[in-house]
Amino acid sequence: MRTCLALLLLSLALGAHAEELRWGFATADGMPYVEVHEQQLRGGFTHRLGTATGQRLGMELSFIETPNKRIEEFLMRGRIHVICNANPQWLEGPQRFHWSAPLYSEDDVLLTHNQQPLVTRLEDLQGKVLGTQLGYVYSEALMRAFAAGQIIRQDVRDLSTSLNLLRKQRLDAVIDMRRPISYQLAKRPDAPLRISPWVVERYAMHCSYSPLLPMPAERLDQVLLELREAGEIERMLAAP
Repeated sequence: MRTCLALLLLSLALGAHAEELRWGFATADGMPYVEVHEQQLRGGFTHRLGTATGQRLGMELSFIETPNKRIEEFLMRGRIHVICNANPQWLEGPQRFHWSAPLYSEDDVLLTHNQQPLVTRLEDLQGKVLGTQLGYVYSEALMRAFAAGQIIRQDVRDLSTSLNLLRKQRLDAVIDMRRPISYQLAKRPDAPLRISPWVVERYAMHCSYSPLLPMPAERLDQVLLELREAGEIERMLAAP
């Protein structure tokens, strides 16, 4: 009897573990995507999307911090099962993973100091120092300019630090996604900074799934599409 009970408890424990969905997040994404307290994801779009998805799937959810340079490694070995706010162009081997349908779009835009000329094209950045995020991949034209030394790439720890450096004019410009830049500017209404009207690149955002996803990929596709079609993803993006 004790042996049967022990086997039953072990089976239940293993079953519960198998039903856990490990959702990756990158702290560098910042708000409104990622809000982190004491190294734990506590809010933001990524938290809302993961929570809603887990509830619809009936699965336990754990959020795993995932450095940009280790996304592919974490996905391949099942350290994470899914990561969103992603695009196939940003990974070296995107074909190794299953990708969701496009869920929303983002823009890469530039932030400049009011005392500096407005940047409206790539040529305006020649010889300039551009604040960037470590591990981020930008437009092909911009990456070529970095490689050729035409534009100086300066990786900065996070967007908040980039804005402070730009305010002191220790950077000539900063590039990031429109939503995080707009969020940070709203917190600094007196900052002498402006968003360039030039859209460096517009792209679709997806979720990428690990080959070790503990469910059929089609089931996760279905849930994310349901959230998109119901307008839930747009509402999550617009939430404060």
